[in-house]
Amino acid sequence: MSEYDFRAIEAKWQKIWEDEKAFEVDNRPDPSRPDFYCLEMLPYPSGRLHMGHVRNYTIGDALARFKTARGFKVLHPMGWDSFGLPAENAAIKRKIHPRIWTEDNISQMRQQLRRMGYSYDWRREIAAHRPEYYRWNQWFFLKLLERGLAYRANRWVNWCNTCQTVLANEQVEGGVCWRCESPVVRKALEQWFFRITDYAEELDAFLPKLTGWSDRVRQMQKNWIGRSEGALVRFSVERSAAEPLEIFTTRLDTIYGATFCVLAPEHPAVAALTAGSPEAARVTEFVRRMTERNVSTLDFETEEKEGVFTGRHALNPYTGERIPIWVGNFVLMEYGTGAIMAVPGNDARDHEFALKYGLPIRPVVRPEDASAPPAADGPFVEPGILIDSGPYTGMTSGSAFEAMLLSGEEKGFARRTVHYRIRDWGISRQRYWGTPIPVIHCARCGAVPVPEKDLPVILPDDVEFTGEGGSPLARSASFTKADCPRCGNPARRETDTMDTFVDSSWYFYRYTDPQNERAPFDAAAARAWFPIDQYTGGITHAILHLIYCRFFTKVMRDMGLVDLDEPVVRLLNQGMVLKGGSAMSKSKGNVVEPDSMVERYGADTCRLFILFASPPERDLEWNDQGVEGCHRFLERVWRLAASAFAPSPAPAPPAAGSERQTALRRKTHQTILRVTEDLDRRLHFNTAIAAIMELVNETSLFVQAGVTSEAERACAREALTAIVRLLSPFAPHFSEEVWERLDGKGRLLSLAWPEADPALAAAPQVEVVVQINGKLRGKVTVGRGASEGEVLERARGDARLEAHLQGKTLAKTIFVPDRLLNLVVRG
Repeated sequence: MSEYDFRAIEAKWQKIWEDEKAFEVDNRPDPSRPDFYCLEMLPYPSGRLHMGHVRNYTIGDALARFKTARGFKVLHPMGWDSFGLPAENAAIKRKIHPRIWTEDNISQMRQQLRRMGYSYDWRREIAAHRPEYYRWNQWFFLKLLERGLAYRANRWVNWCNTCQTVLANEQVEGGVCWRCESPVVRKALEQWFFRITDYAEELDAFLPKLTGWSDRVRQMQKNWIGRSEGALVRFSVERSAAEPLEIFTTRLDTIYGATFCVLAPEHPAVAALTAGSPEAARVTEFVRRMTERNVSTLDFETEEKEGVFTGRHALNPYTGERIPIWVGNFVLMEYGTGAIMAVPGNDARDHEFALKYGLPIRPVVRPEDASAPPAADGPFVEPGILIDSGPYTGMTSGSAFEAMLLSGEEKGFARRTVHYRIRDWGISRQRYWGTPIPVIHCARCGAVPVPEKDLPVILPDDVEFTGEGGSPLARSASFTKADCPRCGNPARRETDTMDTFVDSSWYFYRYTDPQNERAPFDAAAARAWFPIDQYTGGITHAILHLIYCRFFTKVMRDMGLVDLDEPVVRLLNQGMVLKGGSAMSKSKGNVVEPDSMVERYGADTCRLFILFASPPERDLEWNDQGVEGCHRFLERVWRLAASAFAPSPAPAPPAAGSERQTALRRKTHQTILRVTEDLDRRLHFNTAIAAIMELVNETSLFVQAGVTSEAERACAREALTAIVRLLSPFAPHFSEEVWERLDGKGRLLSLAWPEADPALAAAPQVEVVVQINGKLRGKVTVGRGASEGEVLERARGDARLEAHLQGKTLAKTIFVPDRLLNLVVRG
């Protein structure tokens, strides 16, 4: 064998795989091979792969190759999340159309993915910006509209007057627009929404069933959905014909301590409550100031509490007490009803506000342990025993809640309810580079859906990108001018486009039937592959993307398109790739380009390092020396394959050989078992690779000691072929080349995964002497190399030995592997 020329080898096998269509699969059932859907989250085509991409896709590819070798029919597709603001920004900056920029980037990134040797079925490639894909976004919109799950409503949004566009919270930096640095204000704007709250109960209830998802992700989703059981209480407004204020509370037990009410600045009752009153000007100014400030979750948590009295009072329906109504910046219209009862004696936030404005503070709950010292730095906020609460005094919080609720329900001013933190999904974006919303606005007929036969509504190319004046679509006469589908009169096309999360909420179904022109996908094709057996992607998508795609699946189920409740069986959120302790970033100057690594060491070395350096769920610290080490390892295996015993076939290893031969065979079969277990159940690629490295060490020592007989050559050959076959998911080009040079039969890609012989893998049995306080008390039989814990467990399971340990405390153990366990006990 010549030197390891990774450039030539990788180019050779990539061409072979492409020519042989090695990764293409069809949708026809194959009784001899179970289906396995292996998927990584699709990338945004930014123009270059980064190491985060490489880690994600290498994890998925290693698993796809392993499952193929294990006899599965594997679907492993790739596509592009290609709509979004970055392309529009590039158009403004580079004076190039987003479509051209995006297609160029896709071409470049596709080539990079091919160079890494990933086993994608490229016939199934999809891209969100192409009409053949986004027409089905529009089709889904129409179907949701028919079912009452899509609607238009006014909502408060972050608004940049210069860019004339809505901004997400993360696009507001220090109160100004991230792009133009103009002040951002709050503005009520008519937007399109998907009614995800209709599925909030099911989204929450199904979380425990997602046993293949991490506890962390499930908890993040649970918190985002935010299910709260509580009560809706009606507070009438004193001397007013206005509707009572509805207040949601999870702590009805504290209502006797309510000393004021607070409304969100955007609450619709604020204007009516203050109309014509002396407080109107002050309240109006406060609301204006609040709506013009920077709004993000972080600000609400940290900014100083502010408020203004409306001049009006509400009546506590339980006590009849007259309490003032305030407007406050710490109450969100998005939570509950946008109105709260404030209990400063038992709520930290209300306590802070009451102290600032001199409002009454009346504790009504104390700790159950009456001897417990009072809180030194604020109110008691936990459930406890009620005090000063009329007939409910002395009850526990739980009992009082139920009793109060029953009374309120009987009298008609309270009812049990469940609140969800999750809000309906706002899909409107004032952008060009997104799916056009298929609606036409008619002065006579209102908002009219575009007929299905007229889909797709195509993005026009005659647009200008200035970054100012709102969406370029709104300035395109060829796009905006349309006839009303109902009355035929001149009308105006909707110029908002869809949130790009719509694109990624169902894309994995399209992979099963990507050329379908009659439907988003064929139900039978989806049924053949779903649910997704393994989904891999970053933790940053744990909430929005994964909640939205779960929502889409449930909607499609109710439409009869699919027959499952959840789209993903097992989810892996891989860690980040760091350098110098920080995530790779161009601004930090710590980016490692995949192309340079592939050029210097080869794709297989990069793949091997990124899988070996860390367990997949943990962050990975980039280490140039580690990359070099993985390259040296491959070169070492290459040289081992060139050893004298390797070039020609060898006879089968002897059933009973020398101790040296038996030891190598045992290590070989133990390694097969370990690697199979690590890939099949735990997805611990790093420990699998470590096991292969151990086998390489053992095999090298065996060869160095001399291979002088056919039996020895057969044992070495068995070990080497196992090494090459076990390496194939991690370093596929390298493994195929070595296998071919070893005169192996067939392609490794289509060769069945090696099977271990359990009898050969089993360690020989040894007797370990067990002493108790230095005295021989018995012996236990264990496998050679058993750990101290394993021997101790076996000793405790021996009735004769356990009799000497009863009533005694184990103080110390002295362990000599394969020989002695001395237990030092007291008592």
